[in-house]
Amino acid sequence: MALRTETDKETGVALVTLDRPAKHNAIDLATAAELAAAWRAFRFDDGVRAVVLTGAGGRAFCTGIDRGVAVPQPSSPYTIDDPLLAIGPKANDLWKPVIAAVEGMACGGAFYLLGESEFVIASEEATFFDPHTTYGMVSAFEAISMAQRMPFGEVARMSLMGTAERVSARRAYETGLVSELTAPGGAVDAALRAAAVIASYPTGAVQGTVRAVWSAREAARAQAMAHAPHLVALGNLPPERQDELFRGRGAGEFRTR
Repeated sequence: MALRTETDKETGVALVTLDRPAKHNAIDLATAAELAAAWRAFRFDDGVRAVVLTGAGGRAFCTGIDRGVAVPQPSSPYTIDDPLLAIGPKANDLWKPVIAAVEGMACGGAFYLLGESEFVIASEEATFFDPHTTYGMVSAFEAISMAQRMPFGEVARMSLMGTAERVSARRAYETGLVSELTAPGGAVDAALRAAAVIASYPTGAVQGTVRAVWSAREAARAQAMAHAPHLVALGNLPPERQDELFRGRGAGEFRTR
């Protein structure tokens, strides 16, 4: 199992931990299935009233899809199979509040999870970046998710600069992606405290508020997401060329702003 779930029955808060630290908590197909199953199970568990999502090991919250995963694609340019589309709580019809606690790196496909969380709490050492363009891939779903949380120019810069730049936790806080900064190692505890407060309130009111907030953004997001598969299918380099670029660059040089 690549996912750990612990529930505090006293507070009604579940802690979900991506547990692949050796892979920077990258998501393979098994982990994607576990995430979807966990969110759907929470829908039926009245003992869980709020959720905190984090990554194990402290070095990374999540670094997106595991590059070792083979995902066969249809030949049509009008469709794409993306296993990460179903890893978020909202994609699985969960309207209980989810708080993301970020330590270390959060990049690429991690934005599917951050984009479907109610808010994000991060350690001062956390960093955010989107490597897609560096490796010849279109940042579509990720950029659309972040466009719901950050100013246009910040999303555009992060999406286009690829691996050359990382957004510091401080800058993420200043631009609205992060709602609270903590000392290193403190993001989970801060998120659990916030979740416990929310979980102590009447469930119907909390879930109704979550649904209302999402209703305010859903129309624009849905329209943008409808275009994403075509942009990815038409703009991505062939997988073998992506792999060449990925292997050739290694960690690369980057600046943190």
